[in-house]
Amino acid sequence: MLHLYDTASREVRELALREPGTVSMYLCGPTVYGPPHLGHGRATLVYDVLRRYLEWTGLRVRLVSNITDIDDSIINRANREQRPWQEITHKCEAVWFEAMGKINVARPTDVPHATEYVVEMVEMIGQLIDNGTAYLTDDGVYLSVEKVPDYGLLVHQSLDDMLAGGGDRDVFGADNKRHPADFVLWKFSKPGEPSWPSPWGEGRPGWHSECVVMSLDLLGEGFDLHCGGQDLKFPHHENERAQAVALGRTFANHWMHHGFVVDGEGEKMSKSLGNVANLLDLMEHYDPRAYRMLLLQSHYRGPVAVNQDNIDASVKALAGLDAFAARTSSVATAEPDADVLAGFRERMDDDLDTPGATAIMFDTVRRANAALDAGGTEAGALVAAVHQMCTAFGLVLNTGGDVPAEAAAKAAALDAARAAKDFAAADALRAELQADGWTVETTKAGTTLRR
Repeated sequence: MLHLYDTASREVRELALREPGTVSMYLCGPTVYGPPHLGHGRATLVYDVLRRYLEWTGLRVRLVSNITDIDDSIINRANREQRPWQEITHKCEAVWFEAMGKINVARPTDVPHATEYVVEMVEMIGQLIDNGTAYLTDDGVYLSVEKVPDYGLLVHQSLDDMLAGGGDRDVFGADNKRHPADFVLWKFSKPGEPSWPSPWGEGRPGWHSECVVMSLDLLGEGFDLHCGGQDLKFPHHENERAQAVALGRTFANHWMHHGFVVDGEGEKMSKSLGNVANLLDLMEHYDPRAYRMLLLQSHYRGPVAVNQDNIDASVKALAGLDAFAARTSSVATAEPDADVLAGFRERMDDDLDTPGATAIMFDTVRRANAALDAGGTEAGALVAAVHQMCTAFGLVLNTGGDVPAEAAAKAAALDAARAAKDFAAADALRAELQADGWTVETTKAGTTLRR
């Protein structure tokens, strides 16, 4: 059974399932006001790999991932560009799913939008006011964190410790709060801002209220796993959890947080810092699978830098896997090697150790190639095991079967030039093909091409 590090308990423990055979997951999705950057790509790929692996083991996964389509960042951009805010959210959501499709991230089971759940959020806030854990001020409605007994569980700090570490920072709504750590549930709208009706006045929900409402509505109480980046652990996830606790409802059973994508100085990549690498730009210049490969070779909890060296290494690793797929495309179907898959599962079940599992995959490729060279009977089982592991990773291999006629003709001309010992012409054809984006591999059997 899969064991994952749980942020709340600070230990690697079994992912216990509320319903046998089914995994209920909630992943905090994007705020749609700009193109996705590499950090967004890591967030979706980590949990796409987890989801695919769980499904590969035979489990049913219900993954809910929201769209935040009302937020200060969206409103600020709309005002700055003098555009309707809905125009920005619709366009950015389309770009988001375009990017996710290119990196082969499976669409979540449910994609709720914050604006679809405002009525439910108003209802929840009303319940919190009625039970005395939320209160009304001049600028909105706030949750009283002092009335949540274990507030700070995910960061393992008491309320006093968190305040002591806050320094002299400015706090939203500080003049109206009963306690500096209280957070907004409902913001009264300013002139020209989008707003919805509520018993307390026109306004919009605070960011922390949307995910708790949507996750409980779609997944129910005590759902199995809540996922997101380390930067969401506090305050966002802590404040989600606080609202559920204040309502007396059981929230997530397990909390999973992945590490940052960092820049050259080790600083977290984010739109607010300005050191953003656009995910679509990366895919324009490299095989989109390369980013998945890069992340598979990094443990999800650690930071990862994306640079020329490791993206090139990932492209080279993919070329090797594609070459293996092309070489073995005619190998007879066999049952996957059980020992290989048992070792693979052992690594994946140990806190999603994708670097260890990837090492097993590449070692199996090496063993299969050696068996093919030697004419060994075990080659088929090893080949089948490699394909099973790629399926669990969400890696689609290219056997080179989609080469257009013009490129295939150049490859044939290259072979003819080599046969005639016209190596200058062969090298020129090779350079042309490589400039067109092909990996050119020439063996005794002839030249093969792969993107």
